[in-house]
Amino acid sequence: MARIAAAVFLVTVVHGVLASNYSFPEDFLFGAATAAYQVEGAWNESGKGESIWDRLAHQHPEWMTSGNGDVADDSYHKYKEDVQALVNISAKVYRFSISWPRIMPTGDITSLNQAGIDHYNNVINELLDNDIQPLVTMYHWDLPQHLQDLGGWVNPILVEYFEDYARVLFTEFGDRVKWWLTFNEPLVFSYGYSIAAAFAPSVDAPGVGNYLASATILKAHARAYHLYDDEFRAKQNGRVSITLNCDWSAPKTDSDEDKAAALRANQFTLGIYAHPIYSAEGDYPAIIKEQVMNLSLAEGRTRSRLPELGEKWVNYIRGTHDFFGLNHYSTSLVSPSTNGTTLFGLSDAQILEETDPNWLVNGTTMVPWGLRALLNWVKEEYNNPPVFITENGLGQASKELQDNNRITYYKLYLNEVLNAMNEDNCTVIGYTAWSLIDTLEWSAGYS
Repeated sequence: MARIAAAVFLVTVVHGVLASNYSFPEDFLFGAATAAYQVEGAWNESGKGESIWDRLAHQHPEWMTSGNGDVADDSYHKYKEDVQALVNISAKVYRFSISWPRIMPTGDITSLNQAGIDHYNNVINELLDNDIQPLVTMYHWDLPQHLQDLGGWVNPILVEYFEDYARVLFTEFGDRVKWWLTFNEPLVFSYGYSIAAAFAPSVDAPGVGNYLASATILKAHARAYHLYDDEFRAKQNGRVSITLNCDWSAPKTDSDEDKAAALRANQFTLGIYAHPIYSAEGDYPAIIKEQVMNLSLAEGRTRSRLPELGEKWVNYIRGTHDFFGLNHYSTSLVSPSTNGTTLFGLSDAQILEETDPNWLVNGTTMVPWGLRALLNWVKEEYNNPPVFITENGLGQASKELQDNNRITYYKLYLNEVLNAMNEDNCTVIGYTAWSLIDTLEWSAGYS
């Protein structure tokens, strides 16, 4: 597969095409990212169990007509080539995910698969042999199907299963892995519990399943963080956090209504997970609790579709971070609407999203100032935590190696990161471009 993002990143960062008057500090961690299901392949080799994405792809091939993850980039067998691609772009860090069903085929501690552990040991050692730090995502959407058969993330028992899984990862790899992310984009994968469509696990429970999953995910994240604190941190001295996604929402006009809609959008997108972990008070944002409660009552329910975390869990979840993992791709203009955005369960936010035609650059929408605005929002909302930008990039169907649009995208967005750091005093410590190699785009395949 063509290393398009890698080649672009080399031109943009290493060879200094940035137009800013600023430069990144020497200890800034530049690199690239992937995810197991999107690149590994070897879906049923060496003892690996079935994941929810394997099940979706094989039961509904009509939903994945452009390819699935059975082979993908074959990184399971070609990981040394991936590491060489990282060497070629002078990467300091590689963000990749560990496949839970490759480590534990059923998701249960009793199904431990030594071949899976050996594989990731080989990947980690190959990275370190080339002076590249591993940044490991514990969960990037590929839940063992056996655990989905128990209900998946809407079942609170997964807090216990995830803690067992985290203990195995810390035990087996923590002597060498010093950067951990518990979950990637919980807002997105919890969406699979609100729609019966081409997104695993495809559970038709809109406005309910995604919120039930969010509570379990937050508790599982906190359990893994406290586990590291209690049993591993003193000896391993690593960092543990979570990666959240947010495409910035700006008000369409200066009206109070549009400003309120933009605030709702950002809270329902980022705040729903960030506020319980990073804010001083913890818990879900008040604006979300009030909005979902009012809508639930209007629907004839006697309680909110958003479950209460409770004081014990609010206190347990709050502060479970060592940095702020952030994924960002684009920006929208937002106004209020009762028939607007429904993607990722955002219908409760009651917003309408659109883009400005003036944002087109060579036919592609690029809004680099949105990333700077987002970094400033994180700084103000959560007391300026150290931010690691764990995904940022441009997805296109083009296959050209002379990839000028991506060069422009990275140049513009990295300039805004520099401006946020140097003019706004935002703390940013690293950046992994999405992605190292061309990846399977989940149900969209390779199209």
